[in-house]
Amino acid sequence: MFVDRARIFVRSGKGGDGHVSFRREKFVPAGGPDGGDGGRGGDVIFVVDEGLNTLIDFRNVRKYKAEDGENGGKKNCRGKDGQDIIIKVPQGTVIKDFASGKVITDMSGDNRRVVFLTGGKGGNGNQHYATSTMQAPKYAQPGQPAKEMELLLELKVIADVGLVGFPNVGKSTFLSRVTNARPKIANYHFTTLNPNLGVVDLEGTKGFVIADIPGLIEGASEGVGLGHEFLRHIERTKVIIHIVDAAGTEGRDPVEDIYAINKELEAYNPEIAKRPQVIAANKIDAIYDRDNDPVERIRKEFEPKGISVYAISAVSGQGVKELLYHVNELLLTIGEEVTVFEQEFFPELEGFADSNEPYTVSYDEAQDKYIVEGPRIEKMLGYTNLDSEKGFTFFQNFLKETGILEELEALGIQDGDTVQMYGLAFDYYK
Repeated sequence: MFVDRARIFVRSGKGGDGHVSFRREKFVPAGGPDGGDGGRGGDVIFVVDEGLNTLIDFRNVRKYKAEDGENGGKKNCRGKDGQDIIIKVPQGTVIKDFASGKVITDMSGDNRRVVFLTGGKGGNGNQHYATSTMQAPKYAQPGQPAKEMELLLELKVIADVGLVGFPNVGKSTFLSRVTNARPKIANYHFTTLNPNLGVVDLEGTKGFVIADIPGLIEGASEGVGLGHEFLRHIERTKVIIHIVDAAGTEGRDPVEDIYAINKELEAYNPEIAKRPQVIAANKIDAIYDRDNDPVERIRKEFEPKGISVYAISAVSGQGVKELLYHVNELLLTIGEEVTVFEQEFFPELEGFADSNEPYTVSYDEAQDKYIVEGPRIEKMLGYTNLDSEKGFTFFQNFLKETGILEELEALGIQDGDTVQMYGLAFDYYK
C-alpha cells in the first residue's frame, strides 16, 4: 500500500540529573563533594533511506522517543548518555509542524540526515559547586527537559516529469510504454490511486524520471475527491506532460479538459502552473474523422501560447519518441537541481519568540547606529551560530517574529543603515 501522509509524535531524551554525594572513605574524615554529572539525553534524528518509497511504517508506530540520560552517581560517576532515536524516511519526505502546517525540513537533495530535536544537557553534580566558602554543597543541577513535537510527514515524490490529465486519457498506458513501470490499467475512473514512477531511457541521453500523477477532477485544488493527496506529488516536477484524449472517446472536449486541469494546477499552486508544459494529444489511433482533425484544433489553441502539442498513440507508440526527446531538451534547459521546500517553522524559535524577557530597540544619533539589546537578544545570540545558513535563517526569522524589524522600521531605518547587537553589527536591507 502506498501511504504518503503520516502524523507522528517525537520526543528527545531528558538530560540526567546531577548527583549530590560526598566522599566517604576510611581515613578521610572530611571528604569533599563527589556527585557525578547527569548524562545527555538522546537526539531525534531523521535520515533518508533509499529503500523506502512510502510512509506506511508510520501507520503502525506513531510515537518516537529518544532515551533519557542517566542521573549522575557518587564517586564522580557520570550518568550514561541517552541513546539517539533514528527515524528512517523515504527521499522526498517533507516534515511539517502539525499545528501550523509549516515546513520544518525537507528530506530531499543533499539533506540526507537531520538532527531534529536535541536531547537535554545533563545536570552538573554537586562537585561543581564547591567553593572556598561552601565546601559541602548539598545541591546539584537538574538535567535539561526533553523537547517534543507533533509532526506531519508528507511524501512528495521526486520526479523530473509529471503526467497530468483526466482519468482514462491514457496516462498509465503511456507510462508503461515509455518506462519500466507496470501500473495497473483498466477502463474505469480513478484506476490509478497511487503515483507510479518510472525511468525513461532515451538513446543518446541519460534519461529522466517520470511520474504518473493520479487522475484529477475539477475541484481537486479545493480538496474534492482525492485532490490534495494527488496534487502534492506534482510540486517537485520540472516539466508537465498534459495528456488528453484527442479522440474524445468518452465524449469529453480535449480543449476544455486542458483548461480545466490547468485551472486546478493554478488554484493549487501558481508556481506549478508556470512550469514548462507539453501537450500529448493521445488516442490518435481512434480518430476517424480526418476532415475535423481535433489535434489541429488543439494546436491552434495552445501553440500560440508557447505550449508544444504532439500527436501520439500510447497504444501503438506513434509519436511517443519525438515527444520524449522534446521533453528531454526542456529538462536540459532547466538543470538538475531538485526542488527543495524552504523552512517555514523553526522549533528553536518558539521559546525565544514567546519569551517575556525584555529587549530594547533604539537609535544612537552620535554613532548613527540602531541599537538592539537586552537579555532576550543576548541569549539568542549565544544560542545561534550565524556562520551557518540555518543559523542565519533562524536569526532573520527571530527578528521578524519578535517584532524587532517592525520596531526598526518605525524608528525610520533605511537600506544600508547599521544595526548593532552587542558584538554583532550588520547593514539593514529590506
